[in-house]
Amino acid sequence: MRSRRSVPVDWRLRGHRVSRRRRRPQPAGPFQTEITALANDGRGIGRVPEADVGADPGKVIFIDGALPGETVEFMRVRNRSDFAEGRLEAVVTPAPDRVEPPCRHAGYCGGCKLQHLASAGQLREKQQQVLDALARIGKVEPATLAEPLTGPTLGYRRRARLSVRDVPAKGRVLVGFRERDKPYVADIDACEVIVPELGHRLMELSDALGRLSIRGEIPQVEIAYGDACAALTIRCLAQPTAADREELEALEGRLGVQVYLQPGGLDSIAPLNPPARSLSYQLPEDDITLVFEPQDFIQVNGAVNRLLVQRALEALDLRPGDRVLELFAGLGNFTLPMARRGAQVHAVEGDAALVARADANARLNGVDAQISTEVANLFETSEPWRWSGQQFDLALLDPPRAGAAECLDALVATGVRRVVYVSCHPATLARDVGRLVHVHGFRCEQAGVIDMFPQTAHVESMAVLTRGD
Repeated sequence: MRSRRSVPVDWRLRGHRVSRRRRRPQPAGPFQTEITALANDGRGIGRVPEADVGADPGKVIFIDGALPGETVEFMRVRNRSDFAEGRLEAVVTPAPDRVEPPCRHAGYCGGCKLQHLASAGQLREKQQQVLDALARIGKVEPATLAEPLTGPTLGYRRRARLSVRDVPAKGRVLVGFRERDKPYVADIDACEVIVPELGHRLMELSDALGRLSIRGEIPQVEIAYGDACAALTIRCLAQPTAADREELEALEGRLGVQVYLQPGGLDSIAPLNPPARSLSYQLPEDDITLVFEPQDFIQVNGAVNRLLVQRALEALDLRPGDRVLELFAGLGNFTLPMARRGAQVHAVEGDAALVARADANARLNGVDAQISTEVANLFETSEPWRWSGQQFDLALLDPPRAGAAECLDALVATGVRRVVYVSCHPATLARDVGRLVHVHGFRCEQAGVIDMFPQTAHVESMAVLTRGD
């Protein structure tokens, strides 16, 4: 007897369950919808219209480039089980705060998502994202809403990681951010958000890399700008030849930068021509100089960072002699100004290299007697934390996107009366603030946005909490 699987089937038969005739594809547009909100990634949120029967009318649809309050025409490009995605074809009724993007590559380059929205509108939407996250995730409403901290909206970015790709079909090496929602390097000749000393000279960088014999072995370039000098770190998967090194030395002179080569991991980064000039930035309000290495994390917007440090210290309500616990302390951006104002600071950071840099910066600025440091993985609760057995008056946190959930209970146990939480992700901020409020009895006094990344969908924020009676 033949098995069932071996029975031949004529798929041309109609009217039977064995027929596998494909359904004709449903029309995907153009359709119209009203945009009611802005998603966390900067896309407009609408609803699939009744006319689009192929995508469940009423389903949420995300449309890049659309703004709240607009009626737009779109083509549906993707239909998922719980949402759809559309491509903006035309703005039928524009929002009042829609503007002409300042960069001609906007809409194509993935470096910025909100250049078509006026600065006031960007701040309004980001503030609302923070409040919505606090309410929805943390079940918290801050007592007061802080005024946004703002600074330059163009030419502000002093740290950036740029992709590099040798594209023979275009006759050059592309240097830039990725295209929107695509893996390709955007073909741009300038960037308006990077500091103009390099953002307006990408073609010179592209031409220089294009003359290297190893141009196909360079996947990325990182820039780091200090107040007095800049670094350009070139990731190279092959060793440059003598001619290549001459070309890079000439690039150093033309751009006024120090070139570094990175053949392997972060510990392989070394200057092309040692010794390297020191990178540093100032916090003049507290007479602080912070020295950093090209690979170190620093806040990308120098002007806004200065305002952020001042607001954070004011929110802490520091008094001389206060014991401050700082978690995720980095190289001393908040640590040193707090010490300068008379606090005793215990700074905790998981990156040993950054802790070494913080110690060196403390000595450089003459505040090392008021600072103790600790290398600790704050995401690993099984590791003993030296700080968790001590008592502190105040706490300042500046965690990465993952937040600070693992160390909150230990933080509260130190007896701190006041917490300032600087965040780069509203959802984890809301989660952690909710725990401090509902589990540990803190009160959310204040929350607000920090405009660290204008023109992008990235949201930086700060919350201030005080211990309840």
